[in-house]
Amino acid sequence: MSNQNTIPASVAMLRVLEAWGVKHVYGYPGGSFNSTMAALDAEKERLKYVQIRHEQVGAIAASADAKLTGKIAVTFGSAGPGATNLLTGLYDAREDHAPVLALIGQVPSTNMNYNYFQEFAENPMFEDVAVYNRLVMTPESLPYVVDKAIREAYKYSGVAVVVIPNDFGYVQIADEPYTSTSPSDMKKQPLPSTTDEEADHVLEMIKQAKRPVIHVGRGIGAGGEKLVELSKKLQIPIVTTGLAKGLVRDDYEGNLGFANRAAMKAAQEVFGVADLVIALGADFPFANLVYRTHPFKFVQVDIDRAQFGRHHYLDYGIWSDATDFVEKLLAHSEAVEPTPFFKAAVADNKNWREYLDKMTNRETDPLEFEPIYKEINRIAEPDAIFSIDVGDNIINSFRYLDITPKNKWTISSLFATMGYGLPGAIAGKLSYPDRQVFNISGDGAFSMVMQDLITEKKYQLPVINIITSNTTLNFIKSEQDDINMVQHSGIDIEDQDFAMIAKAMGIESVTVRKSSELAAAFDQALAVTKAGRPFLIDAKITAKRGLPVEELEMKIEDGKLTESISANYNANHTLPKADSVEEFFAAYNGKELKPLTHFFDEAGVEL
Repeated sequence: MSNQNTIPASVAMLRVLEAWGVKHVYGYPGGSFNSTMAALDAEKERLKYVQIRHEQVGAIAASADAKLTGKIAVTFGSAGPGATNLLTGLYDAREDHAPVLALIGQVPSTNMNYNYFQEFAENPMFEDVAVYNRLVMTPESLPYVVDKAIREAYKYSGVAVVVIPNDFGYVQIADEPYTSTSPSDMKKQPLPSTTDEEADHVLEMIKQAKRPVIHVGRGIGAGGEKLVELSKKLQIPIVTTGLAKGLVRDDYEGNLGFANRAAMKAAQEVFGVADLVIALGADFPFANLVYRTHPFKFVQVDIDRAQFGRHHYLDYGIWSDATDFVEKLLAHSEAVEPTPFFKAAVADNKNWREYLDKMTNRETDPLEFEPIYKEINRIAEPDAIFSIDVGDNIINSFRYLDITPKNKWTISSLFATMGYGLPGAIAGKLSYPDRQVFNISGDGAFSMVMQDLITEKKYQLPVINIITSNTTLNFIKSEQDDINMVQHSGIDIEDQDFAMIAKAMGIESVTVRKSSELAAAFDQALAVTKAGRPFLIDAKITAKRGLPVEELEMKIEDGKLTESISANYNANHTLPKADSVEEFFAAYNGKELKPLTHFFDEAGVEL
């Protein structure tokens, strides 16, 4: 007779998670998940269970956790509604290529196929979102299937789903090492590199171009300084995607910032006249709006060959790591003399950055959004973590928030789900307890998940929560500004006293209504969080629209550049009328802003 030790299958499964370095899991109990809940109690000294108040929050937190750490993150939900509530966060993980494991409760195997309470065919629900999607068939296979799921999530940078009949977790199975982890799992994956021939070919294309632009994405990784060196050497301005913020220094004069909805003026204008675009590790979901404005030669550099031609037809594609490509061009190139085009781009950028600085340093009563960022930047520690919700806060954070490679920050970039800021901040503080964490959310987004403010209180997570409250879905309002609608529709939301709601949860808070009150509020937030407690600032801002530079249109005809405003701008006639670019700038406190034509003429750019 065997004397082999046994343990519950659910405990064996959790020990697989522990072997993979998982420190905490997010979820909410349900009857179909009780065997795992019992195991979580048994393993509580080694694995922390984080009780969130809605499964969507748990799934979003897991997605943010994986994006911040690069490691597998785990969430769970019980059968039926607990499972379906996970889908929003899991789709966020899928779209942003984050390795997430979702454990799904199922009714006991003895009740399956009897139309039992909360019994559903759950695997089909997750077929689209998951790279690995399995129903556990035996108690003995439970830890093996979970181990395999983690490997698949890492391999494909996506979501793995394991559905677990509740009774299986209680069954005693052999106490064996079920995990397949090894030191080689920590090795970096080899990346493709640029050949000499490819580097020389691109350099020849640059030489033939009059107005080359580098469009860089997060694929540049730690190579931002090398890219700055290349930009200076070859006199090529840089336009970034949103996810590349912080990877290329904001204070570099040739970094023009972002194009399209979250645009910087110089980036929008200069990209609009480019005759060569080098897309460098960039997955740009708004390409159809930006890449289709005018013809240009297109070079794409990516480690994933499946991305070639996804957003624009290729003139030349290079399967390579972005930083390796930059280093090869540096090694193969000679420095060029300063060019009028680069000078004009830099001058345009300087003009725009001075405008942003002015807007940040104004006193506003009632409160406007720009001065809030002055205070965030003032108190933020060099390695602070920012969780930013979608909507206008994305635009404003891209423009006004100081982020460097020392920081970590997270957004729902491609799925763009509202209610991301709070779960992301919870994840940030749990995975990086010694770092300062900010949640920046609008009132519409925060309202979707604000019940989980109590999660910060329960686990004493000292997060600085900043709620920009303007009683409007302002991102959507701005879209409706430019649609020929009779009036705005569905964008007004009821005001709430978020500071009072926070206090009712036992969280210290303050309401701010004018810029002169900001410094004291942020000082209080700093003091409270340094003492180990969360804090909330309810910033009652106006519903004004930030300068929509995405409405600027460039046209080169007969050797002459003209700049105009999109015919769609202010289609519903609710904004101040602007018949010229100058009037358009002035309507947004930007009388000092100059059109690109001014800088082209000043630098002597020949078209």
